[in-house]
Amino acid sequence: MARFKFAAMNAKGAETEGVLDAASQSEAVSMIRAKGLFPTRVVELTTGTQKTSAHREPVAPSKSSKGLKKELKLPAFLVGRVKTKHLMVLTRQLATLIEAGMPLLRGLRILLQQEKNPTLREALNGMGEAVEGGSTFSEALAMYPKVFDNLFVNMIKAGEAGGVLDKVLNRLAEFMEKAEHIKRKIKGAMVYPTVVLFVATGILVFLLTKIIPQFAEIFKDLLGGAQLPPLTQFVIDVSNILRYKGVYVLGTVGALVVIFKLVRRTKRGRFALDYLKLKAPLIGVLTVKTAVGRFARTLGTLMQSGVPVLQALNIVRDTSGNEVVTRAIQGIHDSVKEGDSMTMPMEAAKVFPSMVVSMVDVGEETGALPEMLMRIADNYEDEVDSAVEGLTSVIEPIMIVFLALIVGTIVIAMFVPLISIITKM
Repeated sequence: MARFKFAAMNAKGAETEGVLDAASQSEAVSMIRAKGLFPTRVVELTTGTQKTSAHREPVAPSKSSKGLKKELKLPAFLVGRVKTKHLMVLTRQLATLIEAGMPLLRGLRILLQQEKNPTLREALNGMGEAVEGGSTFSEALAMYPKVFDNLFVNMIKAGEAGGVLDKVLNRLAEFMEKAEHIKRKIKGAMVYPTVVLFVATGILVFLLTKIIPQFAEIFKDLLGGAQLPPLTQFVIDVSNILRYKGVYVLGTVGALVVIFKLVRRTKRGRFALDYLKLKAPLIGVLTVKTAVGRFARTLGTLMQSGVPVLQALNIVRDTSGNEVVTRAIQGIHDSVKEGDSMTMPMEAAKVFPSMVVSMVDVGEETGALPEMLMRIADNYEDEVDSAVEGLTSVIEPIMIVFLALIVGTIVIAMFVPLISIITKM
């Protein structure tokens, strides 16, 4: 038995180091992978020639490790995550090349030549070397967890096992295209209210800091210290707070943002905030439909690609993006693991609409669950489009009325004393 020093990354890209005993370097690599880690460097702590794992490339000897002749290391600079649209184009192009009968390695080299994104170039280069060295495509993808998530890697692994890599790549591209379409719709719907809110805030601050103080001086001179109407006094007080204690106001807002982020990091806080999202007026319905569509699309795509249902549920759980939905999926996973159906925990979670539960029940009975999930996804994605359009049409008048009320309140507060002054004259 030999001792090996290793460096590895977890699924989130965090690096960890350790030492283990193994008969060979390949066995050490297998042991590291069994822990759910992605080995980036495996070095034998004995003198002599080091064996190379299939997906590593030799680098200069380590200065800190004596007695080592060679060290194998994954490229160290993983420059953040790649935008979905770039990854979507890459996936679609690779699927086209493989469908045309081109070998995987040659396809990776061709994509490397035309790729301009530095992160994807680094990944393509490393994956090409890994595949050339004997690694599977899924193993090469797993070397870059910041670029290719668990969903991507597991679907490719299933495609390799079933010999349908081109079909799986096309499904992945379609999945990303639909997810990106929904994201663009929601972002587009939020542009108008965000702009209106920004303009309303700017107008409000301008009125309170520049105009209201001038009126306050006029009232002070003309009324001779007489009592102002409550609404007028309230507006002037708010103006004084912004003018003389604006730093404290900004500090309070900043503190609230920090508290919100800290609460969001806790499990209970995240669950409470996500629950409020699902129950909130107007946006709650949209959030539910988006979550259900994403759940159905992801699970259906994974199952169609040959990923086992329990593994698929784990992946869907980790990519749900909502703690309430995550817990619901965990309940479904536990039920299926015990040999029960998916419908009982889905109904008990009170997250999935009854129609979705019924369709999943029919899919399980007929053995066509993946196809039924894809139908659910199509239906709910169409409903998301309609909900976004409806939300936009509702938000526009609400924001206009909101802005009119604020400005109108300030105008009325300033003119009531003026009317009183004119009447006395």
